[in-house]
Amino acid sequence: MSREAALALVRRLLTAARRRDLADVRECYAEDAVAESPAFGEIHGRDRIVDSWGTLFSSFSDISVDISTVLVDGDRVAVLGTLTTSDLPMWFGRQSLDVPISYRIVLLFTIADGRVVRDQRIYDSAGLLDRLEKLRIDRELRTAAEVQRALQTRTASSGPFYEAAGNSLPCRAIGGDFFDFIDLPSGDLGIVIGDVAGKGPAAALLAAMIQGMLESDVSAESPAAALTRINRRLIARDFGARFSTLVYAVLSRDGRLVYSNAGHNPPVILDGVQPLRRTSKSEGGRFQPSDFRRLTTGGPILGTFSRASFDEDVIELARGDSIVMFTDGVIEARNADDDELGEGRLLNVLVAHEAAAPATLLGGIFDAVRAFGGREDQRDDITVTVTRYK
Repeated sequence: MSREAALALVRRLLTAARRRDLADVRECYAEDAVAESPAFGEIHGRDRIVDSWGTLFSSFSDISVDISTVLVDGDRVAVLGTLTTSDLPMWFGRQSLDVPISYRIVLLFTIADGRVVRDQRIYDSAGLLDRLEKLRIDRELRTAAEVQRALQTRTASSGPFYEAAGNSLPCRAIGGDFFDFIDLPSGDLGIVIGDVAGKGPAAALLAAMIQGMLESDVSAESPAAALTRINRRLIARDFGARFSTLVYAVLSRDGRLVYSNAGHNPPVILDGVQPLRRTSKSEGGRFQPSDFRRLTTGGPILGTFSRASFDEDVIELARGDSIVMFTDGVIEARNADDDELGEGRLLNVLVAHEAAAPATLLGGIFDAVRAFGGREDQRDDITVTVTRYK
């Protein structure tokens, strides 16, 4: 059989398959043809081969093959291409993901007397399985991210004596940072921010667990007692090297702020009565942590020391004072020169926006972090809350 005739036969078969024309597909095979496929195994006989094509057509709602190369060597024709489909129902032992998937294929046809006598279908099975597994994991991570966002749906909260805003931006699909605004039965507001060591699913699961622990009995506890209870529960569960920093504060209608800090970046109090202003000495420079009231009282990180104890402190807030809580992803954000944002730059941002509403101040912080990092990839989760006493 000539090269041109062999090539024409294979093209006829591929065209018939593209049209899903089983009658024409049948005409391309010899009666005793043999086909080999990762999906069907070895198939003997034209009728069974045509049935396999029928199964392909009925199993895939949409399928296309992009042919990149056709090679002819005597009575053998090799077709190299890419198969694309958005539906892969339980093929290769994987559940359909209902997302577009493509993989490399090689079709080897042996021709005799004007018919295909051997049909070998070679898929990039290893690469396909890797991609399917990655797609499955990506889907699970998207679902986990949706759950995590649902746990932090209160990105803004307000009451008769306060206004609050918060946001969290994980560096991966899900992260280990968390925050919450809790309406306590007493009428007070609970404010929480935390950071679990590490990134990804393990950190996110532990963060969700800590949030649940905190909210379960917090209405009857002081901040120090709440942190002591959570620490004991984490120690009892033995999470290994996993630990968390956390600040829990309770703001009352009279302006009393009771808090305890478990190894977290000390939150900042912005003075609403006497806002900071640059002096001639500090003009053009950075404010230092000592220029602000900071929430430093507390104890060690959670989940590491079984006998850890936590102290708490009380601060009297004046009308207009704001509590700014943040995780280390803010001050450790890096630019192209590998410089950190640092607390100095963050404090300058706070002063520049200190008269703004909490949501505006929150946005200014995130804008500053993005502007400082430029095109550099985010290396850590970034979380901030701003709560103003009215």
